[in-house]
Amino acid sequence: MSNVDAQELAKFSEIAHRWWDPDSEFRPLHQINPLRLAWIDGLAGLRGKTALDVGCGGGILAESMASCGARVTGIDLAAKSLGVARLHALEAGVSGLDYREISAEDLAVQQPASFDVVTCMEMLEHVPDPASVVRACARLVQPGGWVFFSTLNRNAKAFLFAIVGAEYLLRLLPRGTHEYARLIRPSELARFARDAGLALHETRGLEYNPLTQRYRLSADASVNYLVACRRPA
Repeated sequence: MSNVDAQELAKFSEIAHRWWDPDSEFRPLHQINPLRLAWIDGLAGLRGKTALDVGCGGGILAESMASCGARVTGIDLAAKSLGVARLHALEAGVSGLDYREISAEDLAVQQPASFDVVTCMEMLEHVPDPASVVRACARLVQPGGWVFFSTLNRNAKAFLFAIVGAEYLLRLLPRGTHEYARLIRPSELARFARDAGLALHETRGLEYNPLTQRYRLSADASVNYLVACRRPA
């Protein structure tokens, strides 16, 4: 429980009831979810797999992975978000889901090498020690399994686009959602992954067009980006 920011938990707990409102602060997550789900499924093949979503929040990705045929465990330390996730899955009739209030580090001690797929999306930039989460994800995945991360780059462009633009000008996100000093360069995340024993497979950028209000995957990782890793068999 040491690798947690109480202010970050409180921030997301306050707006937990709006997780599944597609026009709320979580609208960008609803918009990018089909893209990241298709990318994950295309690489890992979710049907019949055991999957873990670290920092699952209200369950947007976890529920969609379960709908693809995976047996999914979602973990988070925000109890209110987990309550929303459980309720929505029940109302939607989605099976194959289990939500737990536990950290990745503690679960890695309890259930090492237990999952075919581990996802940790839009979460690393919200914890004091992201490398610790990466190590936990590496311990939780089975040999030969996949680990997926997504986060924000740390550079001038990312500051302008993801913080000034998204939070203050376009108001896609609440002000204060991201702290620049906590953003993570791809080279840093790659080092965390290698140090944890993961092999990097692919990096993709996630771009937003303010004119069409659409997102797309690209080769440009200068702002938002996703990383796919594998644990060697």
